Amino acid sequence: MMPKRVLILCTGNSCRSQMAEDLWELLGEGKWVSESAGSKPSGYVHPLAIKAMEELGRDLSRHQSKSLDQFQDQPFDLVVTVCDNAKQACPVFHGAKKTLHWPFDDPADATGTDDEKMVVFRRVRDEIKQKIQNYLESERE
Repeated sequence: MMPKRVLILCTGNSCRSQMAEDLWELLGEGKWVSESAGSKPSGYVHPLAIKAMEELGRDLSRHQSKSLDQFQDQPFDLVVTVCDNAKQACPVFHGAKKTLHWPFDDPADATGTDDEKMVVFRRVRDEIKQKIQNYLESERE
């Protein structure tokens, strides 16, 4: 059976969507292929997002910040937007069978020392992981 495809969208494609892309690959257990992209890609993956995922034994260091444009002509079973609407306009993607909006705080906005910022990165990472787990479990029923 062909794996389902999910595209995770945000604005910068440096933190939330990158973590979600990797977590979806992990939790999808081969039944899903995940991609992530941004409407205004930052051009890098945030070092603290890389560090937060390392704590779960995952390596984001080779990931790249990608533009939504490169996926425009591709079909997806699901598109998930993860930006916080209060601050950012979520990109719209046509060609998806289903679209969900899961707003998460942007950990890149965290202030303070790196240790203080890591608290926010971990919280958002764990919120994303839980949301994906809940979705995948509901899909199985």
